[in-house]
Amino acid sequence: MPAAKTKQSIKPDGKTLDSELTREQVRIVTARHHDPFAVLGYYQSAEQSIIRAFVPAAARVGIISAEEELSMERLGTTDLFQWQGAPDVVVPPYRLCSYDHRGAYRAWYDPYSFSPQIADFDLHLFHQGRHRHAYRFLGANARTVNGIDGMLFATWAPNAERVSVVGDFNHWDGRCHPMRCRGDSGIWELFIPGLGAGELYKYELVSRQGGNCLLRADPYGRRCQAAPETASVTTAVSSYQWRDQSWLHARQGTHWQAEPVSIYEVHPGSWRRKPDGRYLGYRELADQLAPYVRSLGFSHIELMPVTEHPFDGSWGYQSLGYFAPTGRFGDADDLRYLIDCCHQHGLGVILDWVPAHFPRDEHGLARFDGSPLYEHDDPRRGEHPDWDTLIFNYGRNEVRNFLVASAMYWLEEFHFDGLRVDAVSSMLYLDYSREDGNWLPNIHGGRENLEAIAFLQELNSVLHEEHPGTLVLAEESTAWPSITQPVHLGGLGFSMKWNMGWMNDTLSYMRRDPVHRSFHHDQLTFSMVYAFAERFVLPLSHDEVVHGKGSLLAKMPGDDWQRFANLRLLLTYQFTHPGKKLLFMGSELASWNEWDHDRELDWYLLEVPAHAGIKQLVTDLNGTYRHHPALHRYDADWRGFQWIDCHDHEQSVLSFLRRCDGETIVVVLNFTPVVHHNYRIGVPHAGFYREAFNSDAACYGGSNVGNRGGVEADPLPWMAWENSLNLTLPPLAGLVFTLPSA
Repeated sequence: MPAAKTKQSIKPDGKTLDSELTREQVRIVTARHHDPFAVLGYYQSAEQSIIRAFVPAAARVGIISAEEELSMERLGTTDLFQWQGAPDVVVPPYRLCSYDHRGAYRAWYDPYSFSPQIADFDLHLFHQGRHRHAYRFLGANARTVNGIDGMLFATWAPNAERVSVVGDFNHWDGRCHPMRCRGDSGIWELFIPGLGAGELYKYELVSRQGGNCLLRADPYGRRCQAAPETASVTTAVSSYQWRDQSWLHARQGTHWQAEPVSIYEVHPGSWRRKPDGRYLGYRELADQLAPYVRSLGFSHIELMPVTEHPFDGSWGYQSLGYFAPTGRFGDADDLRYLIDCCHQHGLGVILDWVPAHFPRDEHGLARFDGSPLYEHDDPRRGEHPDWDTLIFNYGRNEVRNFLVASAMYWLEEFHFDGLRVDAVSSMLYLDYSREDGNWLPNIHGGRENLEAIAFLQELNSVLHEEHPGTLVLAEESTAWPSITQPVHLGGLGFSMKWNMGWMNDTLSYMRRDPVHRSFHHDQLTFSMVYAFAERFVLPLSHDEVVHGKGSLLAKMPGDDWQRFANLRLLLTYQFTHPGKKLLFMGSELASWNEWDHDRELDWYLLEVPAHAGIKQLVTDLNGTYRHHPALHRYDADWRGFQWIDCHDHEQSVLSFLRRCDGETIVVVLNFTPVVHHNYRIGVPHAGFYREAFNSDAACYGGSNVGNRGGVEADPLPWMAWENSLNLTLPPLAGLVFTLPSA
């Protein structure tokens, strides 16, 4: 039972039945009061009790008591009603009832008869930026208070004069459910009994700056209306029964840096579609996607952002639903099913997550309470010139808390196995993509965004502490040092970083006609200068197959045979080079077309042998990568790599070793369409080197040139090695040889 408001005394100026309203009551009637509980609800003194309610458009209002309906008296000509009576005749929480001018009746528990629901400790932690689970009290949370079910609404709006919850349930009238401001925390809350799941709602805010009335969706909302509608939607507590306990337990002890990590990047709306062109739902996607990706041999799926976003063409990278899975493919439990299904198939799931910027949509975060709340006020800090979006103000505790809580939410509530953090480079540099004079330096006069750095360190520290075994991957394209160093050693603390330098150099090289490649050999070898400075992922992502860049196959030079051979060689190089792997969906189909988010992949291509051969190649590369520890155990350590010959630019051939305890692998890559006979390379050990993989094999669509299963090492010193192999190198192809006992 909530405590009665005994501290509020009943003064003579509270007599309003036949006189003017008090100033406080006027503020209620005009919807300007920051604390409606100071006027509305239940008040008791030693002599009497008072109950006040504001019920717009009511002809008559009463209180439902055990014995009778107690009539409330209208104050003046307003819609403010009051009852006075003996103490304890009515005990909160109590029910009100009303009749409109047509006689329609309704009854409800008075929201203003309930005590505050958010603990002071939660407010304190949130204000300090240290509440890891702020979503448990901010947003719209189903609650049972004193045995009464309802919805607790709460939002952060420190510069608002008044905040109300509005929705279909109160005819979008901001006078009906004004919220309580919790002191100087900037948080407004209101428990509305009787509300359940599926209610449309927004927050109506009156700004202190100019008095503008604003209508905003819930920043912490769990569900959004389908675009172009913009309301938030209340949700019930999930009853989903997870089946992945063994997966989560095993994940805690997994050291992914030493494991084979091969990621299949997916845009859920265009992987497959229904025959009529509609999206697959999360559950349909799960039942098709999980077994397919597992059959290809990948270890993880990365979902491009499934956080709710208003514009399809942003692919989810301009998100407003930092706590809401997009409803395009189903509800939250459907998404849980997808992730659970992937775990049942032995696949981790990574969420693409965007804490770098957000769109300007009027119903969203932009100037949420009439002030630059989530973003910087100065456009030199607060606006992103490339994407016409707004940049989070990482210097505000509550904004950092919003983002950390969002990351925690996806890992805890949906069991994601990690996050890929988008656009990290844009977060680290204050002058990112800005001309001189259009950016502000930090307090030391530098270009580093110190607040963003502190946020990223906090994010990684919290996630790794709370959820050991999860991955946090950085999309970062500059030479910023120590991205993947632990925070306690001065790094940012990411698990891994996308190797954008490798991607750019490699694709630039592969585009060249082989006759010119000899002049650009350094584009292949340069990556090893910095390969172990960070823990890298080698990405061939969606960004490389859109906006006129051409598909991977279309980038390749030569006739059709050479294009396919070059693509097979590119993928072989990716899977044998140090670093974890990421491949965008459809690359295994060798599509001729760029990716189009408005249609499904070109699945019909698998009926063509050359395209089916690429799919088989990807499957076998994953198998080779997974089954040979030398290809993944020391991905971030020189112990796992050694050049055999990186200087043969004239013939455009690379050869190197991948090693770990008990296994030596030799990789030879021929980037010309010429067969090299009697090509000799040095090797460290005697023995039979089995040809474990050949990208020119006929089953992949190649010419089937090779070494008949393997080569015995000759005791002939070559270069710096005591033994050597005499090889036949197929055209535009990669070879992988294994020596298990070395």
